[in-house]
Amino acid sequence: MRLENKVALVTGAAKGIGMEIALKFANEGAKVIAADMADLTYSHDNVEGVKLNVSDGENCKKVFDEVVAKYGKIDILVNNAGITRDGLTVKMTDEMWDLVIDVNLKGVFNLTRYVGPHMQSNGYGSIINISSVVGVFGNIGQANYAATKAGVLGLTKTWAKEFARKGENVRCNAIAPGYVMTDILKTVPQDLLDGFAKLTMLGRLGQPEEIANAALFLASDESSYITGQTLNVNGGMRL
Repeated sequence: MRLENKVALVTGAAKGIGMEIALKFANEGAKVIAADMADLTYSHDNVEGVKLNVSDGENCKKVFDEVVAKYGKIDILVNNAGITRDGLTVKMTDEMWDLVIDVNLKGVFNLTRYVGPHMQSNGYGSIINISSVVGVFGNIGQANYAATKAGVLGLTKTWAKEFARKGENVRCNAIAPGYVMTDILKTVPQDLLDGFAKLTMLGRLGQPEEIANAALFLASDESSYITGQTLNVNGGMRL
């Protein structure tokens, strides 16, 4: 029960990596607020689902206020919500660019601008930003996505400094997953999946639970002396 008596807010938690993180945290004793625009596809005694559009600043403030009013605190924040609108730069529309920026980058800022200072006031907290291998290496056809996920790494380093600048025990780290078998990849042809797997040292794709295990480590006191870091969970990916 590594997260006993902790309150965790996880975005993009209806399915995939977010769902696995929410369930992992709940099984470790945390009260989890699973935020998403979609309905949850699962249930757990320690998980409460809430509707949240991270690109909407007012919605983020409302959810933050409601969680703090109900539970008194937020100990852990996982900024996981994200989308893709892929296309070569020459074919990328303003709408494709703006939508990904609003959700993947501004959405991370919208919630953390409230939760980070709250953690400072409490003198404790762990913020975990979900980036991507694409934010580290870049990728053809994903200029918008790569820009947001690289931006998340910059936010991580900045917030690690800002929210602990007066000696508060507030940590901020990022996880950069490689190719993970979520619903999105399940629609990809098998020959392409095999190609992705060959790009890794371990010769396989990741599972959502493996990202959740990394998030649990960063959320728990087992990582108490780790902040401002990016944990690459990609099987030894080489793009």
